[in-house]
Amino acid sequence: MKRPTDFAVGLTILGGLALVVASVAWTKGTRFGDDEVYASARFLDVGSARIGTPVVVRGVKAGQIDRMELDGRFVIVRMKLDPVVRLPDEAVVLLNESSLFGEWQATVTATEAVGRDEDVQRQLHESNLGGDVLPGATLPDIAKLTAVAGRIAGDVASVAERVDVAFDADAARELRASIRGFSDLSTQLAKVAREQSKHLEATSARVRGGVDQVAHSAELLLGVSKRIDSSTASGELGRLVGDGNDAARQLRIASANLATLSERLNQSQLKVDAFLAAADSIAKAVNSGRGTAGLFVRDSSLYVNSNAAISELRALIADIRANPRRYISVKIF
Repeated sequence: MKRPTDFAVGLTILGGLALVVASVAWTKGTRFGDDEVYASARFLDVGSARIGTPVVVRGVKAGQIDRMELDGRFVIVRMKLDPVVRLPDEAVVLLNESSLFGEWQATVTATEAVGRDEDVQRQLHESNLGGDVLPGATLPDIAKLTAVAGRIAGDVASVAERVDVAFDADAARELRASIRGFSDLSTQLAKVAREQSKHLEATSARVRGGVDQVAHSAELLLGVSKRIDSSTASGELGRLVGDGNDAARQLRIASANLATLSERLNQSQLKVDAFLAAADSIAKAVNSGRGTAGLFVRDSSLYVNSNAAISELRALIADIRANPRRYISVKIF
C-alpha cells in the first residue's frame, strides 16, 4: 500500500511543477516548437522598460524584450517576436507607458505614424544609423508629464499673480476710459462713413456721367469711322490724298524759292556790308583831312577863297549889267 501512495505523491508533485512551468511560460509568452524571430532597436534612453516588457505591433502584443545592452551612448534592445508578425515598412520603435501603474511597452510603428514632437523626432534622427537596427525613441512618462504640468501650472499662477497686481483700480478706470474713447471713436467713424457714403454716391453719379460721355464719344467715333469708310469707297479719300500731295509739292517748291531768295539776300547783305565799310573808310579819310575832299572839309582857307571868288563874280556881273559895251561890242555890216 505504501508504493502506490508514494507514486501518487510523486506524480502529483511532478504535475504541479509542470503546471507551474507552463503557467510561467504562458505568462512570459514563451512559445515551444516555433522558430524564434528577433528584431533590434537603438535608443538613447530606455526609461523604465525592462526585460520582458511586451512588444506591440498595430495594437496587438507580438512579442517581448529579451535583452538590453549598452553600445557607446546608445542602448541596444533586442525584441523576440512571433514568427507570423510582419513589421511595417520603415518601422521605428517607441518606448512608452501603457498604464498609470508604471507598466511599459515597446510599440513598433511606421515612421509616418509618429507625431511631430520635436524631442521624439530628434531621438529618432540620432538613433537612425542604418543597418538592421531600427531607430527608437522614448516617450515621456507620467512623472515627467506631471512635472511639466506642475511647471506650467506654476507659470500660469505667476502670470495670474502679475495680472492681479497690474490690474488694479487705476487700471480699471483707464480701461473704462479707453472703452469710452473707443465708443466715441466708433461714433465718429460711423459719421465719417456716412459722409463718405454720400461722397461715394456723388462720385458714382459722376462716373456714370463720364461713362455716358465716353459711350457718346464712342458713337461719334463710330460715325466718323463709317464716314471715312464711305469716303474711301467713293474715292474722296484718294482725292484728298492727291490734293495733299500736290500741296506738299508746292510747299517744297516754295521752300526751294525761299532758300534761293535767302541766299540772294545774304549776298546782297554782303555787298551792303562792303559798301558800308568803304563809305566808313572814306568818311574816316575825309574826317582826318586826307585827299581833296578832306582838305575841302578840314581847310578853312578854301572856304574863304571861294567866298571871295563869289564876291568878285557878283561884282563882275553887276559891272557887265552897268556897262555892257565895255565887254560886248556889236558891229553891223
